Amino acid sequence: MHILFITETPDRPTIETFIDLHKRKIQLTVICKKDSEFEYLLIEQGIKIRNLVIKKNIEFSVINKLRNIVTNDNIDLVHTYTNKALSNAIFSLLGRKTRLIAYRGIVGNVSFLDPISWLRFLNPKIDRIICVCDAIKDHFLEMRPRFLAMPADRPVTVYKGHKLEWYKENPANLENFGVSEGVFVVGCIANSRPRKGVEYLIEALDFIPPEIPICLLLVGRMQGKNIDKAISRSQKKQHIFTPGFCDNAPAISAACDVVCLPSIKREGLPRSIIEAMAYGTPPIVTNSGGSPELVEHEKSGLVVPIKDAKSIAKAIIRLYYDNELRELYGKNAKERIKNDFSSEATTDKTLAIYKQLLS
Repeated sequence: MHILFITETPDRPTIETFIDLHKRKIQLTVICKKDSEFEYLLIEQGIKIRNLVIKKNIEFSVINKLRNIVTNDNIDLVHTYTNKALSNAIFSLLGRKTRLIAYRGIVGNVSFLDPISWLRFLNPKIDRIICVCDAIKDHFLEMRPRFLAMPADRPVTVYKGHKLEWYKENPANLENFGVSEGVFVVGCIANSRPRKGVEYLIEALDFIPPEIPICLLLVGRMQGKNIDKAISRSQKKQHIFTPGFCDNAPAISAACDVVCLPSIKREGLPRSIIEAMAYGTPPIVTNSGGSPELVEHEKSGLVVPIKDAKSIAKAIIRLYYDNELRELYGKNAKERIKNDFSSEATTDKTLAIYKQLLS
């Protein structure tokens, strides 16, 4: 089989899947942006790369290029990783028997009443939709009206795999961000969107007793009116640090006492939580999307209700006062990533889907 992957700036887990497939003697070609972060890993392995920028949902020059690649390289299956790649791939494969797989990383934002959805995930040309968690798969299967429902075997769950060996950096020095030594650090690493619910985490600080020396470290692009309002209202705004985007986010997670992602909807399989768990930092997440599939409540972390600042505060207080429990959750979290979210398992399941479609 010859697989064509169409992506933009693939993350490390996605790149490793390409490499694992290559090592298993699968012929593949990867389309990505030139000089993307992990492109060098593909080059080191001798994997065929084509650089292509896709700017629009329907781009005729891109469609023609994809058709030529599929024809000239005898592509058996196209696997897309972005919305624009998917819509252009659909048009490029019209009239062809080449199989098509789409990747989906978040819950929702697809509707039978939305014409754009029919150019993407609802298009009947798609053979499989690889979902990073069951919450995404279930959303597709539960969409209404039922008479328009997609085939039950189209969405399938494949967790995005990681390797603990990727996370060997020393914990970051949080004093560089103004964090005082000896305080209990709650980290939140995300690019703020309304669905991330960061304002509820900020609000939770006001429910933390004054005798607990705590600070909140918000890493990432944290601009937004909800966050700005929450910080301005906070009684502990002096304990909130916002260093912005940092390129060593996993090492920052490793230095935190706990990490929290207070998403309120549409969460997929949160990478920042996976990275923190890989370092053994205990997580607090909300019951949103795939987060409770990742964090086993009362075993590898704590799961709290969405939009509930008091519950977040209660979880933080509990972990602050119980060092042994915090260490246990951290240990179990690391084992969880090692055993249940491995890169090898991702490749196994992905390859099985390819073989099924091409049999």
